[in-house]
Amino acid sequence: MPRLLITSEDLAEEVIELRLGVNRIGRSPQNDFQLQHPTISARHCELTVTGEGVLVHDCGSTNGTFVNGRRVRDAKLLSGQVLQLGDVRLYAEQTEVSVAIPQFDLPRPAPPVVLENGAIICPRHPQALATHQCTNCRELMCEECLHRLRRRGGKALLLCPLCSHRCERLGGEKRKKKSLFGFLHKTVKIPFRIPRR
Repeated sequence: MPRLLITSEDLAEEVIELRLGVNRIGRSPQNDFQLQHPTISARHCELTVTGEGVLVHDCGSTNGTFVNGRRVRDAKLLSGQVLQLGDVRLYAEQTEVSVAIPQFDLPRPAPPVVLENGAIICPRHPQALATHQCTNCRELMCEECLHRLRRRGGKALLLCPLCSHRCERLGGEKRKKKSLFGFLHKTVKIPFRIPRR
């Protein structure tokens, strides 16, 4: 995290460790960092630490905020520059922000159990056979594992319980058996009526 070193002779050499987000500096105890000096205002400035670095914002201080001797209202503070609040000088030792995302080692799932007839056992329900596979994470599952999302006027969507993507039946969709009436309806163009008795 960014560090500022106080280099003024009339103050003790102290290191200010900035935190991610807004850091308020001033004479008042309500600030994140309190500096007791007559040339520093009660709420002197704000140092905002982001992924891009440190941004300085003067809060209307009486004696001003300076970066490398130049009075600023808003400025970016770089490593090696001098931030001056009134008569107090702070050396920017480091302004780089390193945000590390922790890595988690997830347990690897056991390989699927394949029976002699080629059927696969569901990894979560050992008594059931896997009938579907997720199109995204490739997880195998049985009918009981599936999340069903009902749609008005249509077929239910079958979703993966792990990543919520669409699941497909292993071996393709089951073909519906065609009835003789359906076959005749598609092939014969004569209106088909059942006589009334």
